[in-house]
Amino acid sequence: FFPANNCCSFYFISLVRGSEGLYMVNGPPHFTESTVFPRYVNIISVTNKGLLHSFDLPKAVCLEFSPKNTVLATWQPYTSNWPSWIPTYNFYDVKTWACFCNLSSRKNATWCPSWSEDETLCARNVNNEVHFFENNNFNTIANKLHLQKINDFVLSPGPQPYKVAVYVPGSKGAPSFVRLYQYPNFAGPHAALANKSFFKADKVTMLWNKKATAVLVIASTEVDKTGASYYGEQTLHYIATNGESAVVQLPKNGPIYDVVWNSSSTEFCAVYGFMPAKATIFNLRCDPVFDFGTGPRNAAYYSPHGHILVLAGFGNLRGQMEVWDVKNYKLISKPVASDSTYFAWCPDGEHILTATCAPRLRVNNGYKIWHYTGSILHKYDVPSNAELWQVSWQPFLDGVFPAKTITYQAVPSEVPSEEPKVATAYRPPALRNKPITNSKLHEEEPPQNMKSQSGNDKPLSKTALKNQRKHEAKKAAKQEARSDKSPDLAPTPAPQSTPRNTISQSISGDPEIDKKIKNLKKKLKAIEQLKEQAATGKQLEKNQLEKIQKETALLQELEDLELGI
Repeated sequence: FFPANNCCSFYFISLVRGSEGLYMVNGPPHFTESTVFPRYVNIISVTNKGLLHSFDLPKAVCLEFSPKNTVLATWQPYTSNWPSWIPTYNFYDVKTWACFCNLSSRKNATWCPSWSEDETLCARNVNNEVHFFENNNFNTIANKLHLQKINDFVLSPGPQPYKVAVYVPGSKGAPSFVRLYQYPNFAGPHAALANKSFFKADKVTMLWNKKATAVLVIASTEVDKTGASYYGEQTLHYIATNGESAVVQLPKNGPIYDVVWNSSSTEFCAVYGFMPAKATIFNLRCDPVFDFGTGPRNAAYYSPHGHILVLAGFGNLRGQMEVWDVKNYKLISKPVASDSTYFAWCPDGEHILTATCAPRLRVNNGYKIWHYTGSILHKYDVPSNAELWQVSWQPFLDGVFPAKTITYQAVPSEVPSEEPKVATAYRPPALRNKPITNSKLHEEEPPQNMKSQSGNDKPLSKTALKNQRKHEAKKAAKQEARSDKSPDLAPTPAPQSTPRNTISQSISGDPEIDKKIKNLKKKLKAIEQLKEQAATGKQLEKNQLEKIQKETALLQELEDLELGI
């Protein structure tokens, strides 16, 4: 575990931990193992490569440096036969390496303390409360945030005033909720900056943006009662410190795989929907800004400077990556990192680390260093009788490395490029001697810019969206009724820019043809309503989906009738 480094050097150091021990690798640009560091756990100075201290904590499994590197926190897992007089939680002064505080924490998920960036404030979850400590004085609780069974909390990044988001699960028919507070204003009925409640939530993930002005909340249920998803059911909520909140409307049904803020704090990217998944960038009004279409992806990673976005399909997917210039919405490269279980941006915003680690995968362990243009600069494969457990970049403070101009030309590399193996689709014996058809299981959606489609208003609630659609449907029905009652009026010629699926109001003069045209319009109108329902997340029946598939044929038939063909 590295503390943050504020000195700019010409190379980075990667930490590697596996069955062969703990060691460090220098690079880029040159990749060599540092032979100075012994392959066992000690506190080592990266600057002068000297041993700083050794700890007699054989069972310690978690370490954490404070943001300014003044405190080291360690945690040892609690067991049923753990002596009550031995603490699981220790704080050490980095200058003297003396232990100045002992605490207890039985849960691995909530052991790690949460510091503010200047270390003025530190918080931890204790017995369904959030305890706050000031100036690293862990012997005195400066403040407490007490609600009914606080399950989780997240301290905001950045300077004062500090803010905290807390989650309280629902019980006895009451909804779950997330509230935002500003430290230390916790008392009183109006102390909360914002509040968002929801019923469908067994757990939540709360994500502050970098400027601490808003939180994204992914609310998840373990089981989808409709049976549509194996992953349960997820919804995405937006909560701002000014009190505004909204449900982020995702146009495709399915799980939410990943949500990430851009470092600018003005937009976020969500990866969602049944495979092939969609990826969309939203602004602070929760309006879609750019849609990347569909593809085999389940993760998103903004570069430290926020100007590059990587969409990737890891885990049970094949490791395909898409590297995008999000200023110009232009695709830079499409490398493939097969079997990857870990991804990390280098602090310089140019290099990428991917790794295959145990226990997620115990075969083909190793790591690769990439340039974002798709070139592999360094590759290391762990021997077949060994395992790789962890790889991480040496951290640096923000602003050490300035953003560079994006290049689209792949940088040169001495590592030969790897062509991904193309797996042929299975064909049953009866079809192997027949021509291959180009049929696809899923219709692929191309990327599209959504700025022209997004409005300037605040995000609407579900009720407001429903009322808006009803109003638009009534308006369209009135216009159609007027056209049906006025057969003598000449039709207004449509402008050249009118799309093909626009329903024409022309009358042919033949009663039979007019009747067919009217029936086709009704069918197309019903299809439009079904498409709107699908866009809001409603699960359509099989016969409704079949109706939507007939839209193209109906439009062609309508056009032929109106032209007299």
